[in-house]
Amino acid sequence: MADNLFSRFVAAAADPEKHLLRPPDGPALSFREVFATAARFAHVLVRHGVVPGDRVAVQAEKSPASLILYLACLRAGAVYLPLNTGYTPAELAYFVGDAEPRLFVSAEKNREKIQAALPSVEILTISDDGVAGSLVTEAASAPADFSDAPVGMTDLASILYTSGTTGRSKGAMLSHGNLYSNAESLKQAWAFSSDDVLLHALPIFHIHGLFVATNVTLLSGASMLFLPKFEPDAVFKALPQASVMMGVPTFYTRLLKDSRLNRETTRHMRLFISGSAPLLPETHREWQSRTGHAILERYGMTETNMNTSNPYDGERVPGSVGLPLPGTSIRIADPASGEEVATSEVGQIEIKGPNVFKGYWRSPEKTRRACSPRWRAPCRAEGSRWSARATRTCRRG
Repeated sequence: MADNLFSRFVAAAADPEKHLLRPPDGPALSFREVFATAARFAHVLVRHGVVPGDRVAVQAEKSPASLILYLACLRAGAVYLPLNTGYTPAELAYFVGDAEPRLFVSAEKNREKIQAALPSVEILTISDDGVAGSLVTEAASAPADFSDAPVGMTDLASILYTSGTTGRSKGAMLSHGNLYSNAESLKQAWAFSSDDVLLHALPIFHIHGLFVATNVTLLSGASMLFLPKFEPDAVFKALPQASVMMGVPTFYTRLLKDSRLNRETTRHMRLFISGSAPLLPETHREWQSRTGHAILERYGMTETNMNTSNPYDGERVPGSVGLPLPGTSIRIADPASGEEVATSEVGQIEIKGPNVFKGYWRSPEKTRRACSPRWRAPCRAEGSRWSARATRTCRRG
C-alpha cells in the first residue's frame, strides 16, 4: 500500500462507523461512508480520463460532496485545485489556462456560463447541497472500493493559487508530505484527539478551511459539525456539540456582538483558534473576558501552510502568533542583506521545514526568487532542505 496523505487518514480512522461529517441538514456520514463515496468519485474521475498528476479544478459550494471530492482526488492521484467560489468565468479562464486541468467540477447552477467561458474543458457538476449534479449522479452506480493510485509523500496533492499581491496569482504546489507534516504538527500542538468535534464554518477553497481544519480532523479520527457557512444562529445551535472552533477574526467580532456569547454557552469548549488575518488584541481580551477562553492565534500562508502557533498550554499573548511549530524553523532577516536582524527589529520571515511547498507551478524563476540565498536551499527539492521567504514582515523578539 502506498504511503501518502489519504493512507494516513485511513490509518487514523480507528472506528470506521464513527461520524466524520455532521451537516446541519441531511444525514451524518461515517468515516466508512465518506471513504466509500470518495472511492465512487475516484472511479468517475478515472472514467473521465484523469490519471495521476492530472489537475482537477473545483469551484463548487461547500457541501459534504465537495469535500469528499478532495479525498477522491487524493485517492486517484490527481492534483486538487480548489478555486474561490467568487471567481467569475473570466477570472477562471486564467487559472484554467495556467493549470490546464483535465477536468473542471463546477456548481451545477453555474455550468452553462462556465462552459461558455471554458469551451475546451470537460465539466462535471455538484449541486449546492451536494446531493445532485452529474458527478454525484454518475458516482451513484460506481463501486464503493477503489485501488488507490500508487502516489507517495513527494507527489503533488494540490495546487493553490496565491492572492497575487505582487502580480498575477501563482500556483503553489503542495505535496502529500507537505500537507501531512503540517497536519501532524498541528494535531500535536493543539492536542487534537478522536474525542474532538470541530465546529467547521469556514469555506473549503483555501488552506484554513481545507488543509488546516479538515486534515487535522481526519488525521485525529475526530468529527466535524460541517456548516455550509458562518452564520451566528447556526453557530450557537451547533456550539453545544463542539469542542473546538476554528475561525477568522470576523467570526469572533460578530459573535462578540451577540448577547448569547457568555461563559455558560462556551463552558464545554476546550479551544478557539483564529487565523487568516490578524486578530486585534482588544478582540482577544474581550473574548477572554466574556467567555473565559483565550483565543489561540496562529500564522501561516499558502506556500507553507501553518508556521507558528500560540501555545496550547501556557500564556497566549494578544497580538502575537506564537512560536514555530514542531519541525519548522523560522528566522527574521534583513531583506536586502539576508542577515538575521536583532531582537525588536523588523525584517522578512524566512521559513524552513517539511511544510514548505515544492515551488510555483511552471514558474522556476519565481520559485528561485522565493528561496533564501542565505540558507542556500536548492529549489529543486522540498522538505527540510527548503527555505522560503514570506512576503510579510515581522518584528523579532
